[in-house]
Formats: sequence, structure tokens, C-alpha cells
Amino acid sequence: MSLREVDIKQDPSCTSNSLSNYLWSDKPDENKWADCVHCGMCLESCPTYEITGQEQHSPRGRVHLIKSVAEGKLEVNEQFMDPVFACLDCRACTTACPANVDVGGLIEEARGQIRQAIPLTGVKGKVSRIVLEGMFPYQNRMNTVGSLLKFYQKSGLQKVVRKTGLMNIMPQHLIEMEAIMPEIKEPVRKKYKNEKVIKAIGETKAEVAFMTGCVMDVMFSDINQSTINVLTRNGNDVTIPQNQTCCGALHVHAGDRETGRKLAKQNIEAFKDADKVIVNAAGCGCMLQEYAELFREEPEWHDKAEEFSAKVEDISKYIHETGYEIPKAELNTRITYHDACHLAHGQGIRQEPRDLLVSIPGVEMVHMPNADRCCGSAGIYNITNPEMAGAVLESKMQNVPGDVEMISMGNPGCMLQMAMGVQKYGRNQKVVHTIQLLDWAYQKEDDLKGGTVNGNEKNKIE
Repeated sequence: MSLREVDIKQDPSCTSNSLSNYLWSDKPDENKWADCVHCGMCLESCPTYEITGQEQHSPRGRVHLIKSVAEGKLEVNEQFMDPVFACLDCRACTTACPANVDVGGLIEEARGQIRQAIPLTGVKGKVSRIVLEGMFPYQNRMNTVGSLLKFYQKSGLQKVVRKTGLMNIMPQHLIEMEAIMPEIKEPVRKKYKNEKVIKAIGETKAEVAFMTGCVMDVMFSDINQSTINVLTRNGNDVTIPQNQTCCGALHVHAGDRETGRKLAKQNIEAFKDADKVIVNAAGCGCMLQEYAELFREEPEWHDKAEEFSAKVEDISKYIHETGYEIPKAELNTRITYHDACHLAHGQGIRQEPRDLLVSIPGVEMVHMPNADRCCGSAGIYNITNPEMAGAVLESKMQNVPGDVEMISMGNPGCMLQMAMGVQKYGRNQKVVHTIQLLDWAYQKEDDLKGGTVNGNEKNKIE
């Protein structure tokens, strides 16, 4: 049965007792769609519906399709797969929904069924296995990739590739990504590999464990270092469990829930002795807080996952709630703030990062219209769906104020995507992580006092 044969309206005659076309365990949870009355309040919040105008690319349309498969009215086929995988999983629809329907959860569960019914084959299948299964779960392999990228940048090879036009053989969206690749530095997990505790500067108020992430520590280790600097500056001893692994968000988004569960189990064990787990990447934090959803059919691990998730907190919220030192040095910059989807819609964190920014002397905050609108990054969506991601990014960039010097946010994927937007549309703003601004202000204050905190050199390490 094709999508064109399905009238996307709620059919009251269908019941959950009908024959389901979901053939594997961990099926989409009917409790998640039970409260959807197809009111349409979600439509204006959905980037893909805004661009296509098609009902199957709206939240309520996707919910109906997922429900129709459960009722045996629709097959798990490519026509069902397309709208489900075209979703950005930005969660804006759940924020807009009066009934708080968990569309994102349904999408991820449906993708898990699709990937078992229609596995990736050919080049896409090989790339998925190499990258998602063979690389992200292994930090040593990620570090090797980072070392190769660092060599590419430092050896002069990058300049040669760009000057000779060799990049032109790549797809346009990959050319754009290469152009905004951040400078690769030493991962903090590698840097502090032999250190048990990174001690607080001054009196210790708490001990926290830091989730460094996989891509985050390779591509944005400077942000991880800033996170450590800010934590220790404000009385926190920091531990970095070396047996932690990738959070699994990209795997779950791609429909590989089994690998997601394996990674979740490893992280739950890695952080079992921690009282608080600090994260600085919105997508990772959201995934970590939703681990229990992966173990609905494993009660023992479900309870462990809930206990673990309760300890996870974004750095901006943690610092805001536990108290932090207001910097004395002025940064003197005009800045706007982009709400990362999995921070604002996924974790409900909106005001805390803004409060941190405006507390820095000299920072002038400029409002961004539709600040919580998706930028099009959505994990690796900008690689798998470049055309749609580009359209979403174009819409986003139209809302970025032109008279600001910096765009701040709390997610690495957003940073890369927004940096591409800055370059593509001829802007000159610097894209930064919120916690970097606070760290820079502290560093400037120390410089003015005649001392320098550079790479946490002043921290006492045990």
C-alpha cells in the first residue's frame, strides 16, 4: 500500500488490537500517540512541513503513519520510510503540542523497525557500518581520525587540496563542511588519561563526572577544556571516566537501537559511581536523559537507566543552579543566542544559557527571532538529507541579526551547521559555545591580574 493510498486522517474504527506490521520487539509505543487528536497545533513548528507543505511531512501526519502500521493498514516500506527519516527529530512539535505527544520518541522507535525491515545496503550500508559501528564507539579510533585531520590541517595538505581544487570532486555539502572544520587539538580524555581527579581551584564544593563525548572531544576539545576550566573555577572537582563511550544518539537517530543499547549499558556502568554527570553537547545530553526509553523491555536496565539519567545535567544549567563566579573582565561584544533543539525542546533549557551570557560584563545580547527553530544539523541529517538541511539552514540564517559579532549555542552539530550558514551567506559572525564565553572572560580577568589560566595549567591534579 503506498502513501498516496492512505488518507492521512484519524480513523476511529481502527484499534490497537488490529494486525500490526511491526514485526520486531521494541515497537513504537501506542501510549505516545494515544493523546494525538490531529489538532494541527504542531504544523507551524515543523520545519519540514513548512518547506514541503505536505501532510506526511508534518508531525501529525507522521504520527498517523506510524499508528497506521501498528494497525495493519500500512506496510513498512520505502514510502513509509521516507517521511519518517525526513523528520529532523527537533522536538519542536512536542513543545507546541497541547497534549505533549512524544513525536520524537515515536520517530526513533519507528526508525528502529524500518532499519530491521529495510537494512542499508551498498555504499550507504558500508559507510554506516564503518562510521557508526566501527568508529564512534571506539575513542582510540576517533583519536586516530583526529590525528589524521590535525596532520591534514598542520602539514600544508589542506592548503594544497584547496588551492588545486581537489575538493571539487566531493559533493557540495561536504566541500562546505570541510571549509568550516575547526582546528583540531588534543582531546581532553587523552590529555587527562592518567589523572584521577582534576581538582577545583580553591575550595571544593562538589565532585562531578564529565561526559566528554566522541565527536566533541575530537572536533571541539577546546570547548571541553573550557568546560573543565569553568567547572574547576567554580569549586568542582572533575573526573573523566576513561571507560565512557559514545552516547549513542547518532545510532538511535539512524534506527540502530541495538547498538544504542550497548553504548548505553557501557556508559551507565562507566558513570555508576558519579553523583552528577555533566554534558556540554545538547544532543548527547538529551540522549543520556532518555536512556530508559531504550530499555522498555529490559526492566533491570530500565531502572539503572533511569537512575543514571537523573544524574545527567547540561553544563549551563548546572553552573546556573549551583552558582558561579561572575567575571570581572569585559568582553565587549554583541551576541545572539541560538537554542539548540535538544537543549530547548529536548531538555527544556532556555533561560539558563542566556543568563550566563548577559552576566558577563560587556556582553550585549541581541534577540534572534525564532531562536528555537532548527538549524538543519540534526545529528548527521545535514549529510544524509543535504537539500532539506540546506533549506532549513537558509530559513534559520534569515533570522540571525546582522549586527552581532557572535552567535552562541550549546551543541557541536549546531555550531558546524551555523558556521556553514555564516560562510555560505556572506556573514562574518563567530560561532561559539556558551561556556567558551564564560571561560574567555575568566581568562581575560586572570591575564589582567598578571596570571594566565591556559589549558587548566593552574589546576591541581591528583
